[in-house]
Amino acid sequence: MGTLDRPDHIAPAEADAPIRLTPEHFRVIALLMVSAFTVILNETTMTIALPAIMTDLTITETTGQWLTTAFMLTMAVVIPTTGYLINRLGTRNAYMLAMSIFTAGTLLGALAPTFAVLVSARVVQAMGTGIMMPLLMTTIMTIVPPQIRGKVMGNITLVIALAPALGPFMSGVVVDLAGWRAVFAVVTPVSALALTAGILWVRDVGEKERQPIDPLSILLSLLAFGGVVWGLSQLGESADEASVMSPYVPLGVGVVALGAFVWRQLARQRTDSALLDLRTFRSGNFRLAVGIMAIAMIAMFGSMILLPLILQNAMGYSPTLAGFVVLPGGLAMGLLGPVVGRLYDKRGPRPLMIPGLAGVTLAVVLLATINTGTPLWQVVLAQFVLMVGLSFTFTPLFSSAMGDLEMHLYSHGSATINTVQQVAGAAGTALFVALMTIRSTRLEESGASEAEALTGGARLAFMVGAIVVATAILLAARIKRVEGGPVH
Repeated sequence: MGTLDRPDHIAPAEADAPIRLTPEHFRVIALLMVSAFTVILNETTMTIALPAIMTDLTITETTGQWLTTAFMLTMAVVIPTTGYLINRLGTRNAYMLAMSIFTAGTLLGALAPTFAVLVSARVVQAMGTGIMMPLLMTTIMTIVPPQIRGKVMGNITLVIALAPALGPFMSGVVVDLAGWRAVFAVVTPVSALALTAGILWVRDVGEKERQPIDPLSILLSLLAFGGVVWGLSQLGESADEASVMSPYVPLGVGVVALGAFVWRQLARQRTDSALLDLRTFRSGNFRLAVGIMAIAMIAMFGSMILLPLILQNAMGYSPTLAGFVVLPGGLAMGLLGPVVGRLYDKRGPRPLMIPGLAGVTLAVVLLATINTGTPLWQVVLAQFVLMVGLSFTFTPLFSSAMGDLEMHLYSHGSATINTVQQVAGAAGTALFVALMTIRSTRLEESGASEAEALTGGARLAFMVGAIVVATAILLAARIKRVEGGPVH
């Protein structure tokens, strides 16, 4: 197979002609966008389907949250290795690998006879998802002319932002109509068609390279991130005596492994062979941005996992209605992306991030007042404010963090931020469910009904979340505008 031509230059005679993608380039980018939309949509479908899965497979909330947690942890381990995979395999083979793995995982999820198999299916799906996003960005930076790159990236950002918003709503409708297995069954043929189209259309971009990879770094990252998140989830399981070991065992292993992982990266970055080059943390903006990003992701995914549980199991709403509740906020977050980007160009990070994080804090405080009699409009409003606040936070975070790095650290900075996103999201999911379970178990023991205990547990989780998010406002006040203007 040949390679796609790269837009290295524009001939003088063509300088005044409109710059457009060739039909072949347009087709490949469109295919990659559809594929990325499919795999990202899948990341948020389990939040709405979880109550139905809990009933069908007879599992608890602390066990069920692993459908989201395991997915994000796998992403956190895979993302730092994607540069190596893309350079080693080439664009075409990397796409085939990503979509083949994702399709296999989706089919396995539809047929999963047990919860263990279902979690394994989510892990397989996450492997494919983790490869797809860096592959899309790498292809765009290679074949799209610089003069229209911003326009193409804007369209992709919109698509990527809308996918997580539509995932819960789509899942709710499908679960109501055909059950939770249909969520996987609906995605499988779409993924298979994308794979088939890729066989016909996708060609290699650039030259393949043989780069070394450090297996020990991958193992340490798995032990570090997995141990911390597993320990947090065990806190909830220990509350209802379902834990098989003390939560402090995996937490301890995770902390020790994290220290070893950091030491390994510091040693290997001297020869530019680190899995994650930690010299990115020499930038003050980058350090602050990573901290705020972790806090924001904890609030976002913690809320996303609890709301469907409360709406369906405590307040009695259908999966479709539960999915609709989170739809307006998700759509607003996606549509506001380009607007926030333009405001950032004019105002810089702090005028956007400080009110954005204040809005997130207010929204989580509102969610901390939820009970079985809370009107639905109040929940919709709180979730809407939460997502709008996050939209005013994420774009300035990315731009301020990356714009303060040296060019040769861009790839490591991006990988670090994406890894922190996934780990923090997984930790937030585990932490919120653990706090809810601990509190709701105590309330049930004191005579509260199951619904009252569940909302009582959620109130504690949201209140802790609000306190954590409030600290991020102080960090945001120290973010500086990049000299020479924001860099995207």
